[in-house]
Amino acid sequence: MIPVERWMLPDGIDEILPPEARQIEHLRRSLLDLFHRWGYDLVIPPLMEFTDSLLVGLGKDIDLLTFKVTDQLSGRSMGIRADMTPQIARIDAHSLRRPGVNRLCYAGHVIKAQMQSALDTRNPIHVGVELYGEAGLEADSEVISLLLAVMELAGVRDVCLDLGHVGIYRALARAAAFTAEEETAFFALLQAKALTEIQGWIDLRIEDPQLAGWLAALPRLAGAVGVLAVARESLAGAPAEVFAALDELETVAGNLQRRYPEAQLYFDLSELTGYHYQTGVVFAAFAPDVGAAIARGAL
Repeated sequence: MIPVERWMLPDGIDEILPPEARQIEHLRRSLLDLFHRWGYDLVIPPLMEFTDSLLVGLGKDIDLLTFKVTDQLSGRSMGIRADMTPQIARIDAHSLRRPGVNRLCYAGHVIKAQMQSALDTRNPIHVGVELYGEAGLEADSEVISLLLAVMELAGVRDVCLDLGHVGIYRALARAAAFTAEEETAFFALLQAKALTEIQGWIDLRIEDPQLAGWLAALPRLAGAVGVLAVARESLAGAPAEVFAALDELETVAGNLQRRYPEAQLYFDLSELTGYHYQTGVVFAAFAPDVGAAIARGAL
């Protein structure tokens, strides 16, 4: 029998030692200072909350990532946060209740019940911002511009910004009258970019050739800004919400190109990060030699 060291950490749970800890803390402070200069107020949410508030309105994916325990004082179910975004929304709506536009920022550990990839950590540090009370595209452009400023401050070079819009898939799913099971299944195929499987799934279930064409086109609508014009042709006749979403993407892209002309913009109309609880533009930042996104957001 191989002895097991009692002090060994669980899989995916990491400790941070010097000098890396010093570098991370320096970056955390620098980012919070940057957010302050942009007008964002710092909030520090609790590590755990009752699950009926922590998970309200969120999809099954976040639910599966959340550690759950029973509160010995109340007997109620509590969750250890796997994502700080819903906590910030709760603070804005129920604790602050400030009228007008609210800009909030945060930095802290989250704990995930599962690793999302073999090399992933289950206790990452999340740093981010939330902007409430402003529904216009200027707010979208501000948040994404701040992301690019964060990348510059962190010294990340040659960042590629991946932009999508969940409203496109949402409108097509409604047009197809998907059941909940069908929507979940097709969503999973899109995220896997499984072109052959997507076409086979469509052939079996979608009788309307025009609708089938729209759905089949989605995973192929990815590329530089010119792909938005291709999307307008490929999705001709689709619900008006599809073209409203394309208009929004073009406006946000134009704003970003004026502010950051060197930014590399990439569009992926089947990118659906935050689909279950977001309605608008989604984005992710990628850096050379890093296999996964180094930052994500939804508006």
